[in-house]
Amino acid sequence: MSAHYHYRLSDVIANGYLLWATGHCPSSSRPPVLFTTMTNKEVISRIDEQLLAELGYKQEFRRAFTPLEVFGVAFSIVGLLPSIASVLVYSLPNGGPSAMVWGWAVASFFILCVGMSMAELASAAPTSGGLYFWTHSLSSPRCRNLLSWIVGYANTIGSIASVASIDWGCAVQIAAAANIGNQNFVATQAQTFGIYVAVIFSHGIICSLGTDILARLQNLYIVLNFCLCFAVIIGLPAATPKEYMNSASFALGSFSNADSWPNGYAFILSFLAPLWTICSFDSSVHISEEAANAATAVPWAIVGTVGTAGLLGWAINISLAFCMGTDLTSLINSPQPMAQIFLNSFGQTGTLAIWTFVVLGQYMMGSSMVLAASRQSFAFARDGALPLSSILYRMNGFTGTPVNT
Repeated sequence: MSAHYHYRLSDVIANGYLLWATGHCPSSSRPPVLFTTMTNKEVISRIDEQLLAELGYKQEFRRAFTPLEVFGVAFSIVGLLPSIASVLVYSLPNGGPSAMVWGWAVASFFILCVGMSMAELASAAPTSGGLYFWTHSLSSPRCRNLLSWIVGYANTIGSIASVASIDWGCAVQIAAAANIGNQNFVATQAQTFGIYVAVIFSHGIICSLGTDILARLQNLYIVLNFCLCFAVIIGLPAATPKEYMNSASFALGSFSNADSWPNGYAFILSFLAPLWTICSFDSSVHISEEAANAATAVPWAIVGTVGTAGLLGWAINISLAFCMGTDLTSLINSPQPMAQIFLNSFGQTGTLAIWTFVVLGQYMMGSSMVLAASRQSFAFARDGALPLSSILYRMNGFTGTPVNT
């Protein structure tokens, strides 16, 4: 007979000291019990390690991410202002200001429902494999391998594609910054591609660093993203000239359909902006094996990211709707609609200063996305599902991170 004893953290913490008891009993009716005094941090680490072992994996990463830093990974990937700048082109022609505001609100509610469901799963099984692991655990034995394989490859390829999408957006925004500084300069496709390659290469170097460094970087990412959000929510209305300020009836009720789609379908197409922006919140799951108290930190990071992004993103869209003027055609036809809105409101110097931080936010978003994609690929290779899994599933002895992925 064997026995396995589980203890909740609240059951074993008392006045800062821990009474830890866990054991297996292969041959006797009484399990060997280890009594020892530990700090809170040590017992949380033990509980994390035990839970991961119950899921079938050994602890290989350093658990250096605090709950706030776990939130930072997902929130920096959302990268509200840089992301909205990249996808404003979807909502402007498909409903204009009212679609920006109300389309965002509607889509955010349903994204939150998805996020809460994912958070529940993450609480039960916080492993880097995430989605494909849950699929295998919850599916019928007859088809679980196939479904898990499909989900795993979709998640892996999607994460890698997200890196390409985000970093290409960063390259475009760098080119837009050059255009703001010198309006006679327009980057060619070759120049933009060169910027894109440099951005990806630099992200590969950053994400090969140790877990402690990667964790601390998330604090910087959080601060920068919040500052950018409030700069637009508060600063944009304060700086916008009267000729570009819109009335409430225009900002909240004007529907402008620049495409040939029916109005109802055009409004649905405006959902693409929040759907592209508030995504990849499963990235918190992919770094769960590097998170302290993962069963709590990861689900709260998911819900916190979706909820914060939904509210702040809605406020940003309201600010933009009130401050972008009524000439939507010129905005749609501009190289970068949000850059043009900033240029109209802040002027060339102010726009260049703010746009520099927008580019930094986009760059940090790409860095966190590479981190999440790396951990997903590592987990999938650990289960032998990727080509060359034996090469990809390796921890670097110096950095303690999977440099090969």
